[in-house]
Amino acid sequence: MDDATVFSEDPRAMARLWLDKGARRLHLVDLNGAVAGKPKNASVIRDILAEVEGEIPVQLGGGIRDLDTIERYLDDGISYVIIGTAAVKNPGFLHDACSAFPGHIIVGLDAKDGKVAVDGWSKLTGHDVVDLARKFEDYGVESVIYTDIGRDGMLNGVNIEATVKLARALRIPVIASGGITNLDDIDALCAVESEGIIGAITGRAIYEGSLDFEAAQTRADELSGEVD
Repeated sequence: MDDATVFSEDPRAMARLWLDKGARRLHLVDLNGAVAGKPKNASVIRDILAEVEGEIPVQLGGGIRDLDTIERYLDDGISYVIIGTAAVKNPGFLHDACSAFPGHIIVGLDAKDGKVAVDGWSKLTGHDVVDLARKFEDYGVESVIYTDIGRDGMLNGVNIEATVKLARALRIPVIASGGITNLDDIDALCAVESEGIIGAITGRAIYEGSLDFEAAQTRADELSGEVD
């Protein structure tokens, strides 16, 4: 948190920017909430949802630790709730969430060298990421966001090998995260889309400009056969 970089003071305007540039889904993280273990940016999240107005799905993670919080967010218009640390520390909660809100729960697994990290990456557990993902798949999670924390925000490329390894081990889709830098990464991810990788999350790269978002979405559409 001490090294956080502020790219904009107006999250609502940023949401509109990426929507207008062709985003298919918006990924939000309540960073303060992730540290506090409870929502801290609910009003801003509602502002973003008001701006998007259901035009694209919005997924949200950070500080989600109970079913009431999930219900409130879904009622507000969030499409998918991402559970990370709480899934690892309290699997029963994840199981209950999947049962109560089927089709709306994504699990976020942050890993380094194949081991899962929790508490904002501050603690490395002994859990193998593939084993844990399979367990959560059986609970009924909609998909898995896999982040290589050794690469996230470093702009040094996606860990394709680790992402594919996880996707091949699961029946549910995987969303790639961490290290996306430029169009080469988009090319590399699209080349393995058939393994079960349905999307990619990018943040720093599109804010700093190393990745042109519109060009990336166009390239992904072309490589996926979604446009002629």
